[in-house]
Amino acid sequence: MTTALACGFLHHIVAPDVINFERLHIFLFNLVSGGTLLIYFTEDRKKLSPRGVLFLVLAILFALCAFFQWYQPTLVIPLILALIIEKVRVEHFGGWLPMALFDSNEATSRKFHQASLLCLSLGLTISSIAILNSQFTHWFSLEKLKLDTFFLGFSFPISLISMSVIFSLMKNHTTPTGDYLKEFSFWVINLGVIVFFLFILAGWFLPQVFISVVLFITVTLILYLYYRLGIRLQQKTFLTSGILFLVVTSITGIIYILLAFSQDYDPQRTLPLLRMHAFTALYGWNLSGLAVISRHGDFPIKLHSQKVIALHWLTVLILCPLGYFLPVFGALAVIGYGWLLHILLFNSGQVDTGVVTMEDRVLGHNPKQSDTVTR
Repeated sequence: MTTALACGFLHHIVAPDVINFERLHIFLFNLVSGGTLLIYFTEDRKKLSPRGVLFLVLAILFALCAFFQWYQPTLVIPLILALIIEKVRVEHFGGWLPMALFDSNEATSRKFHQASLLCLSLGLTISSIAILNSQFTHWFSLEKLKLDTFFLGFSFPISLISMSVIFSLMKNHTTPTGDYLKEFSFWVINLGVIVFFLFILAGWFLPQVFISVVLFITVTLILYLYYRLGIRLQQKTFLTSGILFLVVTSITGIIYILLAFSQDYDPQRTLPLLRMHAFTALYGWNLSGLAVISRHGDFPIKLHSQKVIALHWLTVLILCPLGYFLPVFGALAVIGYGWLLHILLFNSGQVDTGVVTMEDRVLGHNPKQSDTVTR
């Protein structure tokens, strides 16, 4: 994860037209780190399984091949990774067809969890097809369908697993309205992002603005639901901070779309806004969810949550955007981020056996009861 962030500042050392580290910047966080943690969380083992290790190794190999533009291996490796993800999904949720996504009795957290796995496997499969078309067959050509743009889609599964954790920490079956709003949020988030991506490919301005505003309203709704229904555990502090990062990401995304389609649009003038949007999405919102699922058996962790969250916001919202333009702030951002990860991932803590917050540990017995069970 630290290497991923550092690759985002290596343009200060090597010019992008010589070596472009953007792909490593994206791949190492979203696919390598996020995908591996997704398997680790789903399998719910104390240590990473051999299958998880295989995914980790192949994901790194995929990232390196895409970085060095060795495209022949990138046609096969993502298909193997997709098979691994699908194997994990079927074992955990049962059945190759994700029928539980349409079951009103299925907990919303489990729906987000399965959607995360399904989205990652589909994204890997489509990436192989996209590389085949872009580099070899040239069946069709779309201006927006660039490999570097497409690979950003690997962040969506990480967003979905973060949503899964958030909804797993909400009280379930409180009111019919609350249950309806949860279901509504699930479908708007999933379908909205897919439709939004299609509008980006088509280059349609007004539909992009409309969908982005709808997604912003939905994110605000989820923040409200989490505030009202969220169980007061230490994870809630981290994830509330994460949702606020997502709110910032939504706002900056809307502003960027409006500026990008304006008559006097200048890519260089909007670059700071775009960098802030990317950093808050990857290393703000997504990291909050990954930190919780990576330590899901260890909470409550012995750390000062407010200080850690302050370090997180300082690093992501200030140091990282400044670091893209000024090397000294880039170095400070990497140091601050590495320190933050050390606290989140390796700080010692005690397991509270009386509090079970992850739906995997409970809903396997009765998934219709609730998203969480507390003492």
